[in-house]
Amino acid sequence: MTNQHCPICGEQNRCMVDNEHPCWCFEVGGFPKELLNKVPEESKGKQCICKKCLEAFNEGQPQSK
Repeated sequence: MTNQHCPICGEQNRCMVDNEHPCWCFEVGGFPKELLNKVPEESKGKQCICKKCLEAFNEGQPQSK
């Protein structure tokens, strides 16, 4: 898995952090601590969570790989 994949579900995270424009995640104002805790230790600070997992978490739905 690369840093372009979500560490929670494995789908593409569509992170734009390397481009000129801010990534979509800068617009959400951060991620809930409970969701960040779902990121495996080896992926923390290396892979971005995808929008789908953030939305599912906010709706109370489980995320899975």
